[in-house]
Amino acid sequence: MTETLAERIEQALDEAVVDIEELDGGMIGSVHQVDLDGNETVVAKTSEHALTTEGRMLGYLATESDLPVPGVEYVDEELLVLEHVAGESTITPAVERDAAGHLASLHEIEGRACGFPFDTLTGPVRQPNPWTDSWVEFYRQHRVETVLELARAEGSLSASLASRIERASADFDALLDEPDHPALLHGDVWRTNLLTDGERVRAFLDPACSYGHPEIELAYADWTETFGDAFFEAYQTERGVDLDDGFFDQRRLVYRLYPLLVHVHLFGGAYREELAETLDRLGY
Repeated sequence: MTETLAERIEQALDEAVVDIEELDGGMIGSVHQVDLDGNETVVAKTSEHALTTEGRMLGYLATESDLPVPGVEYVDEELLVLEHVAGESTITPAVERDAAGHLASLHEIEGRACGFPFDTLTGPVRQPNPWTDSWVEFYRQHRVETVLELARAEGSLSASLASRIERASADFDALLDEPDHPALLHGDVWRTNLLTDGERVRAFLDPACSYGHPEIELAYADWTETFGDAFFEAYQTERGVDLDDGFFDQRRLVYRLYPLLVHVHLFGGAYREELAETLDRLGY
């Protein structure tokens, strides 16, 4: 048992810890399953990166939407204690269709503009969320260009590759569409952030929330190969949209630029090659 962590949890919850088991995952910290003396099981996350932000996002989704997320039992900067939700990251066609229904409902929730009531995080990377009327400008300035500058400052991106991203960014007005309304986004939907029972999604984890274009959420699920045809067919039926009109040919690739830049900034390596290949496909 990790004694120091046990003591922190006991102090936070005012309940004795019986056992702690470390779990897989936790890109920006560690995750433990914790059995308490009262026969309750919780999940404890520790990190050096502002866990209060994750707690606030989960609370916001629980209050403002019907998306299934774990309840927050305690949070401070370095400790987040969540309701334990049983499940695995198993994706089946039934799970894809269930996820499509949940995300279609989430995307019907309208924000006053693109942005969010507070800045959020994707992994350890800050996401600035000032309220912005134009989605294209929000995506350009507060997503792509923000991380581009981080990658430049740390030397993880070559000057030539940065220049190609700038040329693509200058054309976002022609490459992207404005949404019907700024939609509430989970922001980090991929296999590892889903708990399922093989038939439905029991919980969506680790959000990176904002209000914006629903297509960026779909493009991320496509890029991570989390969902396939069953998801996209069900989502289009649920929302009455047609993604064949330029999404798969072009816009999903434009939306890959942001997570690819984040991954180049954090990990470098093969993500630089994938970023260059994506720009090649877009003609930049």
